[in-house]
Amino acid sequence: MTFSNSTTGRAIHPAWATCLALTASLWAVSAQAQAQAPDAATPDAATPDASSDPGASPAIVVTARRLNAARDSIQPSLGADSYTLDAKAITALPGGNNQGFNQIVLQLPGVVQDGGGQLHVRGDHANLQYRINGTILPEGLSGFGQTLSPRLIDKFSLLTGALPAQYGLRTAGIIDITTKSGLANGGSASIYGGSLGTIEPAIEYGGTSGATSYFVSGDYRHDNLGIESVDGTRTPLHDATDQFQGFAFVDHILDESNRVSVLGGYSSQWFQIPNPRGLSAAAIGPGYTVGGASDFQSDALNQTQLERTGFGQVALLHAAGPLTLQAAGFVRYSSLRYRPDVLGELLFNGQAQAASKSDLALGLQLDASYKAGDAHTLRGGFFLQHDRALSRTSTSVFPLDGNGAQAGEPIQIIDNGSQNGTTVSAYLQDEWKLAPTLTLNTGLRYDHYSAFRSEGQLSPRASLVWQPSGSTTVHIGYARYFSPPPFELVANQTLAKFVGTSAEAAGTLDTTPLAERQHYFDLGFQQKIGRALTIGIDGYYRISRNLIDEGQFGAPIILTPFNYADGRIKGVNLYATYQTADWQVYGNLAFSKATGRNIVSSQFSFDPADLAYIATHYIYLDHDQTTTASAGLFRSFRDGSLKGLKLGASMLYGSGLRRDGAVPNGDKLPPYAQVNLAVSYKLERPGIELRFDVINVGDHVYQIRDGTGVGVGAPQFGPRRGFFVGVSKDL
Repeated sequence: MTFSNSTTGRAIHPAWATCLALTASLWAVSAQAQAQAPDAATPDAATPDASSDPGASPAIVVTARRLNAARDSIQPSLGADSYTLDAKAITALPGGNNQGFNQIVLQLPGVVQDGGGQLHVRGDHANLQYRINGTILPEGLSGFGQTLSPRLIDKFSLLTGALPAQYGLRTAGIIDITTKSGLANGGSASIYGGSLGTIEPAIEYGGTSGATSYFVSGDYRHDNLGIESVDGTRTPLHDATDQFQGFAFVDHILDESNRVSVLGGYSSQWFQIPNPRGLSAAAIGPGYTVGGASDFQSDALNQTQLERTGFGQVALLHAAGPLTLQAAGFVRYSSLRYRPDVLGELLFNGQAQAASKSDLALGLQLDASYKAGDAHTLRGGFFLQHDRALSRTSTSVFPLDGNGAQAGEPIQIIDNGSQNGTTVSAYLQDEWKLAPTLTLNTGLRYDHYSAFRSEGQLSPRASLVWQPSGSTTVHIGYARYFSPPPFELVANQTLAKFVGTSAEAAGTLDTTPLAERQHYFDLGFQQKIGRALTIGIDGYYRISRNLIDEGQFGAPIILTPFNYADGRIKGVNLYATYQTADWQVYGNLAFSKATGRNIVSSQFSFDPADLAYIATHYIYLDHDQTTTASAGLFRSFRDGSLKGLKLGASMLYGSGLRRDGAVPNGDKLPPYAQVNLAVSYKLERPGIELRFDVINVGDHVYQIRDGTGVGVGAPQFGPRRGFFVGVSKDL
C-alpha cells in the first residue's frame, strides 16, 4: 500500500468448506507520500521487464506499458492525497479478493465503515466517484451490494483532499481503478468458504493474441450474512444472500501511438432483509388489524431486495509527442427492487411499500494533456452524461377517519414517476514548474446539472507542492467544489396521495434537494526516514453550503438525499509505514468532526421537533466518527524450510458513529476494534495457493448502528468471529 501526495505515479458462499486457503501474497505496504509534480508518461519503476511476460511479444508489452503510463499522465493527482493498493496487497488482506471491495477500502486512512456496505471518507456521506481506466463509472442504485469485484483490479488509488480540476461532481474521494489486462497469459480457479454457510467459487483468466489482450473474471457467492446482523448473534435470522459478478476487458493496440479498449461488467445481488427476534406487532405496532388479525411475529417477516447493475465503456487512447488524449463513451444501467412482507409490515408499521427503481446513464468523456515545454503541462477535458430514472411504488396503507383511527381494510396507492437529468462539465488547468523543487497547479472547472432543478458553478482550484529534499514533501491546496444530489436517489413521491392514510407524512414541506457548494482547504507533510520508514500528516477544513447527507426513511433500503443549509467538516489524518524485504507494517489514525445546521430539503421525512431544533443548532452528522484507525503487520518467508509461508494481521478501530441523545445525533455508540488474521502458503510447482483466514479473532460484539439518529434505519452489528479456508489453482 502506498500513501502519497503524488503527482508522479499512481503507485503505486453453507457448503462445508474444506477448502484450503486462497491467496498467497502478503501486503505490499509502502507509504510514499509525495506531493510533487510529475514527469508525464513515466512508467512505474516497479514494472517488470517485458521479457518477464511470456504471453505477449516484448514490443507489444513495451507499447502497452508506455500507453498505460501516458493515460495516467492525463489525470495525475497533482498535490491531492493519494493512497494506493495493488492486486498483491488486496489478496494479502484477511479475506483477500473474496471480500467486498468496501472492506478493502476501509484499510485506507480516514475511511469510516457504516452499515449496508457504506463508506464515509473525511466526514462525507458517500460522495465517492469511481473511475475505471480513467473513465467515470456513473453512479447506480445500490443499497448494500458491491458492484465491483476486487478480482478485476490491478491497482486502485483513493484520491482525497484539494483535488485538481479534472476531478469533480463527487469530491469526497476518487476511487481510480486500473483493471487487469492479460499481458501475461494465465489465470486461476478458486473456491473459498467457511463460517455462516459461505461458499464462493471464482475464476479469472487473461491472455494476449498479437496486439490484442484480454481479461475476464467471474465469481458467485452465497452466505448467511448478506447484510449486517440486527441483533449481533452468531446466526442472523433471515439474512442470506446470493451474488454474482462478472467482468471482461479487451484492448487492441492499433499502432505505437493508438489503442482502443472495451470493457463491461455485470452484477446481480439478492438479499434477505434480516429479522429481529421475538417482537410482536400487537405489542409494539400501531394497533391496526387486517382481516381481523392484529398480531404478527417479527421472526416470520419475509422481505427481500434485488440489485442489478450492468456497465460498459469503449475508449480510444492517443499518445504521440507532447499530446496525450483519451476519448470514451460509457453506459450504465442499474435497478433496485424491494419486496415487502405486506401483512407483517402493515401490522408493524402501518404501511407496506413495494418499490422498484431503475436508472440508465449514457455519456461521453474527453481528457487531454499537452506538454508545452519544460515548465508547463496543460490539461483539459469535457464530460457529458444523460440519465433516465424510473420509479414505481405500490404502497398498502390503512384509511383513517378524522380522529386518526383505522377506517377500513388496507388500500393500495400507486405512485409512479420518471425523470431525465443532464450533467455537463469542462475543465482547464496548468501544471507550472516554478523551480526544480516547487510546482504550482492551477485550474478552473465548470459544472452544470439539470434534472429536478437546474444549477451550475465555476470552480477554481490551486495547489502548491514543495520538495526541499528527496525525503521531504509539503503541499497546500484549495478547491471550490460543486456536488449535485445523487439524481437516481431523489424521490418522486407525491405526498398528497397519502393524506388521510396511515402513511401520511408528519409535514408537507418537500423541497427538492440542492447541489452542495464547498470550500475545501488542505495542508499536508510527509517525511521519509531512512530507507524503510515513512510518516505523514494531512489536515483539512471544509465549509459547505447545502451540505448533502442521505438517510433511510422507510422499509425499502433506498436512501433519500437531503441538505443541511450549512456544514462544517474538519479533520486530520496521520499515517506511518515500515517496509523491508520480509516485514511490512502500517498504521493509520484519523480524527474528524462533521456538523450541519438547518435541514432545507426533503423535510417531510423528519420529525417536526427534530427539524425545529436543527434549524437553529449545529448537530453532528449521523456518520460522524471522531476517531478511526486501521493497521496491519505482515511477515514473508522467502528462504529456507518456511519459504512460501506468509503471515499477517489487520485491524480496524472506530470510536463509534452517532446516535440520538438529548438532542438529534447527540450521543455516540461505544468504541470497537476488530482484528483479523491471515495465513497463506504457496506451492510453486503445482501452482496451488492455500489460505486460512480468521475474521474478528476476539469475537468482539459491537454495534455499527443502534437504529437511532437522523436518517438512520435498523440496528446493525459488526461480524462475529468467522473461519474461512480456500484453495486456488493456476491455469
